[in-house]
Amino acid sequence: MLITSDWFVIIGLGALWLGAQILWVAPLPRQLRRGPVPTAEKGSPAAFGLFWIDQYGWIGLLLSSGGILACLIGMLI
Repeated sequence: MLITSDWFVIIGLGALWLGAQILWVAPLPRQLRRGPVPTAEKGSPAAFGLFWIDQYGWIGLLLSSGGILACLIGMLI
């Protein structure tokens, strides 16, 4: 079964929606922020929490950018 351009757009919009929701809740990863960023002592529960918030931020960015790319591919096919 071939994936048609309609499916690229549908999947892309779904990924973009989910990525935008994640970025709404979890901010950009600390590696991409300007200015002072929150830090915590290595091995502490706060450092563990910051690590996971960063991971959610990366997932949101990946889903959003992948969704935009899939929509563009679907529109260009």
